[in-house]
Amino acid sequence: MVIGAGGLGTAVARRLGQQYRVLVVDLDDERAKTVARALCDEGGDVEPFTCDITRPEAVAELADEVRRRGGLRVLAHVAGLSPVAGDFDRIMRVNLTGPALVARALLPLASTGAAAIVIASLASHTFRPAADVEALLKQPQDLRTAERVAAVLEPEQRTGAMAYQISKYGLLSLCRREAQTWGERGARIVSLSPGLIATPMGAMEFERSPIKRELYDRTPLAREGTMLEIANAVDFLASDAASFISGTDLLVDGGLAGTLRGD
Repeated sequence: MVIGAGGLGTAVARRLGQQYRVLVVDLDDERAKTVARALCDEGGDVEPFTCDITRPEAVAELADEVRRRGGLRVLAHVAGLSPVAGDFDRIMRVNLTGPALVARALLPLASTGAAAIVIASLASHTFRPAADVEALLKQPQDLRTAERVAAVLEPEQRTGAMAYQISKYGLLSLCRREAQTWGERGARIVSLSPGLIATPMGAMEFERSPIKRELYDRTPLAREGTMLEIANAVDFLASDAASFISGTDLLVDGGLAGTLRGD
């Protein structure tokens, strides 16, 4: 299953579709159908499903669909909003609450050897929230978490950029905490943190964020990563070759995090 039918989600679905039957899930029904049709035309076994991952009742319907299809082998949770794609509340709900709801709902359906891969971000490696915020992130599936986090921040901090950093940091914490419960089913949960990746959403970010241009200039490999490179990393984490990797993060950033930390 791939959550998110945008550019990166499509690339991941295409890669996983070489080995698995894929359910492509998106809030936009037509986009999910379009991606599924295109990948089927390429020879994949791909079907669409519409879901608002921020609504527990919609996630429950998604879990029912997965149950009907026989359970879960791979979850690639790609859906997310960039710092310029929403306000504080929306970004927190899509980037953190949604993945937490999905992971909790699908855990009982995970087969032995299953893997959940949650897309985080380089931003989660260059930021650590204050202790009061970090404490609130321990309940990411709570629908009031975004509101509670906003309440302990100063008004000027309630920005899309701050929500992005907090939410992606929360995803790393989520995977560390949930490794035990997934492990009890013989399954794994990991996060994957891309650096600067050439995606449609990333291009929009370049237009609106001078900081991103600066980060590009400081990337040791002197280029953006490609969606295929991230899809290949997801495929690896889902495979038996990664069967002892759980509760941790794979950083795929061309060396940028180390440069920013001065390592």
